[in-house]
Amino acid sequence: MEFHSKEDIEAPIAEVFAAISDFGTLERSALRRGIELQRTGDPAHPENGLAWDLSFSFRGKPRAIKLTMASYTPPSGMALDGSGSGVDGRMEVELLALSPQRTRMSVRLKLSPTTLTGRLLVQSLKLARSNLNRRFKLRLADYARLTEERLSRTA
Repeated sequence: MEFHSKEDIEAPIAEVFAAISDFGTLERSALRRGIELQRTGDPAHPENGLAWDLSFSFRGKPRAIKLTMASYTPPSGMALDGSGSGVDGRMEVELLALSPQRTRMSVRLKLSPTTLTGRLLVQSLKLARSNLNRRFKLRLADYARLTEERLSRTA
């Protein structure tokens, strides 16, 4: 199962990359949403094996996921691999400079089951695909808008 969306941000590519790789801010945001996390590795050098152990409740069941930095290529993007609770996933964030002050952020999330439980979970997600696609696009648009606002305040 795959989700994909693109958003344009009115900011230079280097600033957008700095914002999306601000792991401290992302971790605080996850904690506010009720996700417990434990980071391993140095966020100053994410290419050297930065990883997170996440635990949260989804659809009434506790879930645990291990996220690992798969690639980190400033300022063009990064990829994260995740596995746990019967599902493997990969999230790729690509940045493209459209102009000196405009950047396109493209995010792709791919989920694949590894167990029968994971297969049932992914199948239930497929049944709600249109709603989940809409929510994914709205969440990315909101993240892009917030990033743009934050960067315009600091400029």
